[in-house]
Amino acid sequence: MWYWVVKYLTVGPLLRLLGRPTVVGLENVPTDGKAILASNHQAVLDSFFLPLVVPRRITFLAKSEYFTGTGLKGAFQRRFFTAMGQVPIDRTGADAAQDALDAGMRVLGKGKLLGIYPEGTRSPDGRLYKGKTGLARLALESGATVIPVAMIGTEKVNPIGSRIWKPAKVTIKIGEPLDFSRYEGMAGNRFVERAVADEVMYDLMKLSGQEYVDVYAASLKEKPATPGTAQASSRLPDAKAS
Repeated sequence: MWYWVVKYLTVGPLLRLLGRPTVVGLENVPTDGKAILASNHQAVLDSFFLPLVVPRRITFLAKSEYFTGTGLKGAFQRRFFTAMGQVPIDRTGADAAQDALDAGMRVLGKGKLLGIYPEGTRSPDGRLYKGKTGLARLALESGATVIPVAMIGTEKVNPIGSRIWKPAKVTIKIGEPLDFSRYEGMAGNRFVERAVADEVMYDLMKLSGQEYVDVYAASLKEKPATPGTAQASSRLPDAKAS
């Protein structure tokens, strides 16, 4: 219930006012059944603008820190991210990658929409970074189609480090579903998984118009956020070859 309250009665109306979101390709999102929405990631608000324009509920994998805060602020944050359909993922353990994949499979196994940021982090410079193969493993093991989504302008509403949202036009482009059934039974093959991830990122590059950088953004997280670098937040990691 809280998902719909946040979407239609609280945060949703404010985001519509600030971002005036336009969505292109909404017909590419299935009305039922499992699917993966693979999006570029330029702002924290990506996880709120996308559910705002998609009629179906979307479940995202989110870092567990959003759910472990203390005091009034921690309780509010925990309720807020839970209400927005986000599932906590602990990134610190030795089995973090497998835990994230298992959580994603549970969501898809229930026939739901799963939201993923294949870059694994928010881009600080507007460029698109190399996709992680955890997305490919999920698609191949679940048989779900992958729908590329380009978020454009969200970084202007919610600049990195800002505490106040700003008015700016937001456009959301939803691409045609990608069917990887030709690779059925090949989950765990690192070459196939790399090919799947790269195909998704290529479509994201075309949709978003972003410059592509063929390195993992997370590998640059310790460096300053100058052009060509990115500070990692967290999302789906690379799948380990089996």
